[in-house]
Amino acid sequence: MAHEAAEVKTVFNDWDTTKSSMISEGAMESLLLKLSPALGRPGVQALLKAAGNQNSGLVSYEDFIDYVWCGATGLCDEAKELLIVAPAVKAPLDAGFAPVVLAKKKYREAAKNCADTVYWALPRPDGCARGELNVFPADDKRFAASVTLAGIMIQEAIWRCSASSLILAGPDKICAALKAAYAVGGTYEFEASAMPKVLGTPDKAFQVSIVGGTENMPASKDTPQTCGKEANGNRLAFDLGKSDIKTVAIKDGEVLDSAETEWDVTNPDPQYHFDAIVDAMKKTIERARAKGFGDIDAVGGSATGTVSGDNDATWCDIFPNVPPDVYKEKVVDIFKRIAKEVAGDVPLKVINDGEVTALAAVQKIGGGNIMGISMGSSEGGGYANKDGNLMGWINELCYVRLDMNPDAPTDPWTKGAHRGISHMYLGQRGATKNAHKVCDGLKEEWKYPHENMCTIKHEDHANVLKKIQEAMKADPDRASSLYVTCGVYLGYALAQYKEYYDIDHVMILGRVSKGDGGSLMLKTAAEVLEKEFPELPKITFHTADDHFKAVGQCIAAAALPEIKK
Repeated sequence: MAHEAAEVKTVFNDWDTTKSSMISEGAMESLLLKLSPALGRPGVQALLKAAGNQNSGLVSYEDFIDYVWCGATGLCDEAKELLIVAPAVKAPLDAGFAPVVLAKKKYREAAKNCADTVYWALPRPDGCARGELNVFPADDKRFAASVTLAGIMIQEAIWRCSASSLILAGPDKICAALKAAYAVGGTYEFEASAMPKVLGTPDKAFQVSIVGGTENMPASKDTPQTCGKEANGNRLAFDLGKSDIKTVAIKDGEVLDSAETEWDVTNPDPQYHFDAIVDAMKKTIERARAKGFGDIDAVGGSATGTVSGDNDATWCDIFPNVPPDVYKEKVVDIFKRIAKEVAGDVPLKVINDGEVTALAAVQKIGGGNIMGISMGSSEGGGYANKDGNLMGWINELCYVRLDMNPDAPTDPWTKGAHRGISHMYLGQRGATKNAHKVCDGLKEEWKYPHENMCTIKHEDHANVLKKIQEAMKADPDRASSLYVTCGVYLGYALAQYKEYYDIDHVMILGRVSKGDGGSLMLKTAAEVLEKEFPELPKITFHTADDHFKAVGQCIAAAALPEIKK
């Protein structure tokens, strides 16, 4: 960040023929409005005021750049001292890993006596998330750490619960900085542009406002969702992942047929996706008919991404290359059209695949407060509360930041907008990015960060994971360091998640968790929690047996819709 700030200063300095390091306030305002029109004139003026650079109508562009790069969105030296914390349990193949959960812990201790607090509210159609953080004064060198951590915590809440807007209250400077960070051109532009799509309102802009106090904010609210848990009658279910389509036909809780069908999620044609899913479901129905499958009573399903309460595919990343206008017309209602095509007008319920993992774990374990994590092509997360019900949150944990290392990897889903996001830690990529360190003979295009390993396509990562598993069998002493590294990631991530989720059990799925390597990963994660966070209640780890992995999620998905009697 300091290097980037220096580059921007050089550009300004080359333009500044007077070498005064000053620019008129009006010229700076015009420039900022061109770069980030969503801020609006009031937002730009608030940002200029927050930076404190005005001097008789002039702005020191050097001071302003320092504020924006360090005080609003980056990590300058004072922020690094508080926020980059070495873990007690090291990741052997990732020496720079600096867990976000430790940054929070160190910062909060340092800021516990601060007089000022920044507050935020993130309203959504069926609820509202609230948060707050003690902050250092704007003239304190640690102020940059306050802005940085507040931005990350807001980002975390957005991907946990979703949000239609952001409401801020607190000191002027930090509120203005956060408003700029969540505007077009800001650090969190990706979140601001994604949330309207997530909520099924792509034409409605994500608004950021500053209010006088918490009394002007909506109260915290959740709307837990009760889902069916009994797969009675004749039910059909699908589970749409980034690499395959799982289909299951169930009669009174008994699986009559199940299948996995590979597909290409990168195909931009929605008709291809519709036909592929329908074809897979019809083949399952045909085979099940020979075993006594009757008229279909209900259809349940799961998919990566966010699904509305009305079964709309509001923002599902299994259709990443479908153009936005075509997505709105042909994909949003795809689940409803698929169900009608194969089963007619029967009850339908589709939810996020991580949620289904949690509900399936509830049925298997027989308890609640369960987090399900699928370490597959990416991280899929879900949570069921003490009653075994969903919270009404989106739980897109794959977009949560886990690593404060300024040199942490970027990811293809956010298109380089962020570093240290879970996509690169708790899925296949958490393993494959380090594969070249333990596997000999890998093709050059399979060595991260080769461009082939930095796209949303998963085939190369699946092949590299096979090589990792082969290496674990052939030379476990060497390959085990990769699984220990993944276990370190998982342990610190769970400690971070426990701030907002009451977790008694965690069900781990996905190819990364298979075999002796997977066992070592879970053992390491448990050691992290025991050594670094002894104050946290113990989490019991569970892994899926073959039956659960094959059909457990689909059975849970099949049980989702209620059959009207």
